[in-house]
Amino acid sequence: MRNTLILLVFLCPLFCFSQGNSSQEKLTSFVNPFIGTGGHGHTYPGATMPFGMMQLSPDTRLDGWDGCSGYHYSDEYIYGFSHTHLSGTGVSDYGDVLLMPTNTVNFNNGADNKEGYKSHFSHENENASPGYYKVLLDESNIEVELTVSKRSGIHHYTFPENSKQIVILDLEHRDKVLSSQINIVSKTEISGHRHSEAWAKDQRLFYNLQFSRPYKKVEYYYPFGGQGDNPIKAAFEFDTSEGNELELKVAISAVDEAGAKKNLETEIGNKSFQQLKTEAETAWEKQLEKNSC
Repeated sequence: MRNTLILLVFLCPLFCFSQGNSSQEKLTSFVNPFIGTGGHGHTYPGATMPFGMMQLSPDTRLDGWDGCSGYHYSDEYIYGFSHTHLSGTGVSDYGDVLLMPTNTVNFNNGADNKEGYKSHFSHENENASPGYYKVLLDESNIEVELTVSKRSGIHHYTFPENSKQIVILDLEHRDKVLSSQINIVSKTEISGHRHSEAWAKDQRLFYNLQFSRPYKKVEYYYPFGGQGDNPIKAAFEFDTSEGNELELKVAISAVDEAGAKKNLETEIGNKSFQQLKTEAETAWEKQLEKNSC
């Protein structure tokens, strides 16, 4: 028995080393982010970093116990892509700053089975890996790609040729909104905040959003039948003559809008979508290389 234990102690590090070097495939290629998104798993498939503050993921479910993460594999519609999600919890929260690319201006999300900005999707046209998510929205034929850093992320939208290019910003999505703000800094930059109540009674989040090209038109939706002081939703339209690809860089902060902008400038700056995606994959690869045995 003693000799057996000595042999195991000796062989264990050799086994770990050989396992880690026996294949040229990246460890991230063995990760399936969709595990746990069905049944009662309460996980989301979107892009995040190890211990990251941003969880950029699609939202397919707005309420209910199995909608705690915002996504359930049995669902057929995507309402949009928000930047904070909980994984594996029994209580819902977050779903901050929802963005949804579309072809028409409609501020209704479609949860009431009336016409809205939600879109049907198929798992056949959906893909996810550590730090990355991709899906095709069937109604609009828009391809969406997402990647992240620790406190920021990039949306990459590819619109069909000659279709309208509209992005809905919805701060009313999911949790009860206590306070919100949409500040137009320029035609390529928006900032603001969303304070909400669900599991956390006063969850505060600030955001900074930058478009890769200026919008040509904006429409607003005001709460309380148009009687509110601040818009809670906005629709930004972009010129189709400037190409069919659009990127949105978004950063968040729990402190203030200036902090969100600083996070964006520090973590993303002038980096391309592919650069940020590669950095996220590298970070996950290093995390997965850690061996407990």
